[in-house]
Amino acid sequence: MLVVMQSHATAPQIDRVVAVITAQGLTPHVLPGATRTAIGMTGNTAAVDPGLFEGLDGVEQAIRVTKPFKLASREMKKDDTRMTIAGVNVGPTTFTVVAGPCSCESEALVMRTAEFLVSKGVKLLRAGAFKPRTSPYAFQGMGLEGLKLLAKVREKTGVGIVTELMDTEYASAVEEAADVIQIGARNMQNFSLLKRVGKCRKPVLLKRGMSATLDEWLMAAEYILAGGNYDVILCERGVRTFADHSRNTLDLSVVPPAKALSHLPVFVDPSHGTGKWAYVPAMSLAALASGADGLLVEAHPEPDKALSDGPQTIDFPTLEKLLAQLRQVAPILGRTV
Repeated sequence: MLVVMQSHATAPQIDRVVAVITAQGLTPHVLPGATRTAIGMTGNTAAVDPGLFEGLDGVEQAIRVTKPFKLASREMKKDDTRMTIAGVNVGPTTFTVVAGPCSCESEALVMRTAEFLVSKGVKLLRAGAFKPRTSPYAFQGMGLEGLKLLAKVREKTGVGIVTELMDTEYASAVEEAADVIQIGARNMQNFSLLKRVGKCRKPVLLKRGMSATLDEWLMAAEYILAGGNYDVILCERGVRTFADHSRNTLDLSVVPPAKALSHLPVFVDPSHGTGKWAYVPAMSLAALASGADGLLVEAHPEPDKALSDGPQTIDFPTLEKLLAQLRQVAPILGRTV
């Protein structure tokens, strides 16, 4: 159920609706909009009577929400979600670039990358302190030392940090070090982890699982939203198919329906989506054309020496050229990079 308030509804009138929802044993979610406030509710196992709200002062209408992903749906919130991360605007008029190495390898590497990004106008750095790897013998990241390193780099350069959280044990540490908490594809349906980041007050970047449908992806986002964290970014990173010409199949066809069904921003990760650095620039431009709101791309000064994901990582000259191309095309599509 979604209670839409009148444009001139007062704070006490909104509080009254929240009190009625709470009295029913449900959880209210106040969703301010451009012209009016809407109040969603979750926790009901049966239909809620619209009559409970339609007679209250300041209420315009009560609408049933049919989608199972209620808080993530356009039915619940028509306007695109916008957020500001480390001074960077994310939303329907921008195309946000997040770049950096797959993992924190050393302070020198991360600092060098951060300084390069900032000099090129990229203000969000991606780097993993904790790395989920297919092989238990592969480099697993620097862990807590990596988080300290990222915090130091942020303090010195002003760059925003995007880094992955793999389990609830380190949630507080990652929340403190990061500006955006990434949930990887392998953890998309780790419901304990999703509930935990729902309590965080940092934006969450939720990667699509390797075989997840759009509905499953949005239901995973719903776990975070239901916990009270409304700043969620969806990230398409490729799905597993029969194809063998690339690491995964980058499913850009999911971007328009994701944008149609949900108000959440959608980013694309062409690095994991293709697994080959040579394909990253073309797929990055395609992501912009598809209507995505941003890009998550792996970049390293010397990809052939990277401790993880070197084959899919672009070098600095390639990133610089890509940024120039994106900035040339974006205005045609009504966006700024």
